[in-house]
Amino acid sequence: MRIPAQSVCTAIRDDIVAGLFARGSRLTEEVLARRYGVSRVPVREALRTLESEGFVTTRRHAGACVAEPTEQEAADLLELRALLEPLAASRAAARRTEAHLKVLRGLVRLGQDRIRRAQGEDLRSLGVWFHETLAQASGSPGLIALLTQLRHKIAWMYVVEQPTLPAECWAEHGAIVDAVARGDAERARSLAARHAERAFSAYRLRGPVDVRTSQHAVNTASVRA
Repeated sequence: MRIPAQSVCTAIRDDIVAGLFARGSRLTEEVLARRYGVSRVPVREALRTLESEGFVTTRRHAGACVAEPTEQEAADLLELRALLEPLAASRAAARRTEAHLKVLRGLVRLGQDRIRRAQGEDLRSLGVWFHETLAQASGSPGLIALLTQLRHKIAWMYVVEQPTLPAECWAEHGAIVDAVARGDAERARSLAARHAERAFSAYRLRGPVDVRTSQHAVNTASVRA
């Protein structure tokens, strides 16, 4: 069975983001093909895609290597997200469906319930799901793709601390959903911009100690579609 290059790309990207491939380390087609249980062709295509996304760079005499972004490049990502997420919220106010609203409201209820019960273990994943759904509600494929790529790269470069006031964070999520539900694009944009500005104080640049050193090998059966 031929595994699509897109699936191989996702698997390599996930491992880069998780820190399994150190920044600056070589990514050889032969080793990657053996790791993911595929031929070298989809690996080659995947590396080209990852280079266009900024996760991989090609060096003379070394070939493909994991990129080594600077602190300024990392800061730029947060600034871009702070500009694009309010735009997504604004468009969501005009383009959201009832299905989007149902998911967004459900996530807010789940998040607030976890806080009341002092069960904050999955608040971060719920928050990611919330922002992904809000982006989807914008109805803009290009914007959704940009925000998705930004989320991957920010997760690669930053550690996110738990907010000191999680109840306020989820109250802000709820207010954004209310504005989106009313079709108030300007208020949705304003609330999302304020939320992003406050949230970024929890972001800390990753250092060498944040890099994982081992994980089970990924085989063909585990490559996600």
